[in-house]
Amino acid sequence: MLAETDPAGGDLVYRSAAAHGGPLNPNTGMLSIAATARRGLAADQLWDHAQPLSGGLEVLVGLGVAEQAAGLAGLWPTLGHAFASLADSPHAPADVIADCGRISGDTPAMELFPHASLVLLISRTEPEALARVRDRAAALAGKLHGGQRGAATLGNPVIGVVLVAETGTAARLASQVNDMLVHAQTGARVLGTLADDPAGAGQLAGRRRGRLDKSLLIRSARKVTADVYQQYGAQWTAASAEARQPHGAGR
Repeated sequence: MLAETDPAGGDLVYRSAAAHGGPLNPNTGMLSIAATARRGLAADQLWDHAQPLSGGLEVLVGLGVAEQAAGLAGLWPTLGHAFASLADSPHAPADVIADCGRISGDTPAMELFPHASLVLLISRTEPEALARVRDRAAALAGKLHGGQRGAATLGNPVIGVVLVAETGTAARLASQVNDMLVHAQTGARVLGTLADDPAGAGQLAGRRRGRLDKSLLIRSARKVTADVYQQYGAQWTAASAEARQPHGAGR
């Protein structure tokens, strides 16, 4: 399930068609969840607010305008818990990918992060972009993992960086940026690269025709997914099994 959780608003309603061929309903998604979550939100209730895209992916459509984010005030931790719990649902389990938009220190979407297994920062490779992602990764690590000065730990998700780069230079840039993140003690690592593929991006947005599954963009995204799962999948599966274990059960 893909959740558009950017407080500034989503854009899937403008880019993607619903499974029935018509437009997505902008009122079913984060906007409708805001009313439900005031009374509590079970993970399986997320499906009541999801809509299938033409390709089959279930999505929680984002807010229409930034002003609607006021309706989610105080509910972000509830949403984070529901998103995390859906993977362990006995009825219709799914992983939730939350698109939080541009991350700044005061964005309320950061309240989702303590419930996440993985926080991914997407960055281009211009020097100014890399400087920002380095600083943002360090700030997130201090917030989520606890800083050297004894700051309270709010959560412990993996913090990763994915770079958007041309395929010919991707491996070299990933190694260099990873070294920078390690040297700066950011607590983050480069987990992969997405191909800088305007044609593939146009196909994904429905603006161009072509075999999307053969595009450099989708092929690189699949590799990132496989690499991340290979590196962390067993750890997450074990943590999920432990969370489901009844209290007092032997280990």
